[in-house]
Amino acid sequence: MIKIAFVFRSAPHGSSASREGLDALLAATAFCNEEDIAVFFIDDGVLNLLIHQQPELILQKDFVSGLKLLDLYDIKQRYVCADSLTQFGLSEKQHIIFCEKIDRTLLVEKLQQAEKTLTF
Repeated sequence: MIKIAFVFRSAPHGSSASREGLDALLAATAFCNEEDIAVFFIDDGVLNLLIHQQPELILQKDFVSGLKLLDLYDIKQRYVCADSLTQFGLSEKQHIIFCEKIDRTLLVEKLQQAEKTLTF
């Protein structure tokens, strides 16, 4: 059962939402078992998964590489919306971390199982 779902819907650079979401996610691992946490990437949030980003060109800090910490923290429930990937013309080969690709219907079903949902 998912106790906390972290939903990334914002692009990585342009606002601090995704960076704050990653910080909150990593902080939650101190209080929850890794089985209790799930991470979802949907809409513009799929852009957080892209490798070879160059945020320094727009004077931003590189926090996207911090997503690799999900492996270290054993966060295995990681999902990306297949419809959103198609919308942006992206494939899993371009991701910085592995996420299970699921359609929007299944994604919504999994989100409904969560006790709490935090959206960034």
